[in-house]
Formats: sequence, C-alpha cells, structure tokens
Amino acid sequence: MDVLAEARQVTMRFGALTAVDAADLAITGGEVVGLLGANGAGKTTLIRLLLGLLEPSDGIVRLFGSAPSAATRRRVGYVPQTLGLYVDLTVAENWSFTTAAFGYAGTVLPETIAAWRGELVGALPLGAQRQVAFAVALSHRPELLVLDEPTSGVGPLGAARLWEQIRQAADGGAGVLVTTHNMEEAQECDRLVVMADGRVVARGTTAEIIGGRTVAEVRCDDAGRAFALLDAEGFPAQLEGRNGVRVAGPAAAIADLLASKGLTAAVDVAGANLEEAFVAIVTDPA
Repeated sequence: MDVLAEARQVTMRFGALTAVDAADLAITGGEVVGLLGANGAGKTTLIRLLLGLLEPSDGIVRLFGSAPSAATRRRVGYVPQTLGLYVDLTVAENWSFTTAAFGYAGTVLPETIAAWRGELVGALPLGAQRQVAFAVALSHRPELLVLDEPTSGVGPLGAARLWEQIRQAADGGAGVLVTTHNMEEAQECDRLVVMADGRVVARGTTAEIIGGRTVAEVRCDDAGRAFALLDAEGFPAQLEGRNGVRVAGPAAAIADLLASKGLTAAVDVAGANLEEAFVAIVTDPA
C-alpha cells in the first residue's frame, strides 16, 4: 500500500521551544492511525507539518510522495480542532461552498446533517458543529482524512456514528490520521503512535503498546480508603467498581503498604489496559 503522508526525522522549533523533536510518522491507505499524547505533546504541530501548514526546522515531509502543496492538500479531508467552518454561514452554505471549491458542486447534503441545513453553524451546539465539519471534510472524497480530536464535545451516539464513518472511509481505501484523548476510541485504530514532549515514544497496535505491562489489582471492603492511602503515597490509582482499585506499582509493595495502615486487602497482578499503559509511557517515556 502506498504511503500517503510521511514525516521523517521532522523537528519544529518555535524560538527556544522544540514542539516536535525528530518525529517519524507514516500513513498508508486503508488504515486508521491514532496519534495519542497529552496536551502540548506536539500532536497538532505534527499534523500541521504533514499538511504543509508549517515549514519544518529540520527533516522531510511528504504528502502523496511530494512536498506538501495546495495541489496535494486538495486530496486531503482535514478537521482541525477549530473545525474549519464558516460560523456565519448556514450548514447548507458551508456544504455548497466546499463542494464547489473541490469541484463537486451540486452534491446532495448528507442525511447526517440535513436537518440543520438552514441553521447558522455558529448557532449549533459543539457536537453538531463537529458532525457538520466531519461531513464537509468527506464531501470531496479525500484519499487522506486528518482529524484532530473529531469527537470532542460529541455525545456517545454521535461519536459512535463518526467512528463508523471513519472505518467506512478506511475500508474504502482512504488513510486516516486521528488524534484522540479517549482510550476506548483509540482501540478502534489499526495502529497507535504515542507522543510525549514532542517525541514519538511508542508505536504499534494496542496489544503492542500495552506489551507486558501489569498493574496491581486491589480488592477490599473499603476501596475508597485504599485509594486515598495509595494516592497519598504517590501511586497512580483508579477506582474499579465498589470494591476495587487498580494501581500502577509492584503488588508486593502495595500489599505491604495497605497492611501497614491496618487495611485488609487482596492484591493481585493484572494485565494493564491501554489507558494505564499510556500513562506509564508518557510519565516515563525512557
């Protein structure tokens, strides 16, 4: 499968700040690549570099095999965090403008957004605006979809529908690059790329990202107290149900700590989930 977009050892500096540091990334047709990272990790900057909206300080960027340009960007459907819509135009006017600009004038407004055709985009709830932005991005049948937090502010049902369309686009041969903070959504991706402090620190399938990482699984009658004790000692922990706590740390040390505080608990080793693996990676990327 051809590489649609690629960054090779790309660095972006803004004065003394290095926003992206020697990053490698490639997207091919027919796959969904998830770009993960905390706020400020460099995800949006890397996207803007791939699209040629920023000129890299170092490294090489290729979009459809050549340097990014207006011509190559015409083959991309892009939804930035700012959505890229004209808020003072109606949904139908946004649709008509975009389809005409890409040579698809007269294309019928899709059912997913048709109910809002006469509404000003700026008057719609954020979730509805995102659905409109996504539909508009697909309007010219792009070969590459680039989606920066596309489901932020969208309800569960709307998000599920967006992900159905993302998968349909990939199944139809398009490449998709999507950023998300939602680890359940991240598992919908074929591959994941994790960034921290501007660097790519992990990559692979969900299973490969998790690897052999484990957590301690605590079961006790007073999970709230166990959580408070562990949190006070600096252990990353999260409640699980009414009687459980999952903790990043050695099971033996956690059992000893809880026992020293007079708390009776069963502590076992369990496989980490994607969110726990992600936290471990970005907390200690080395």
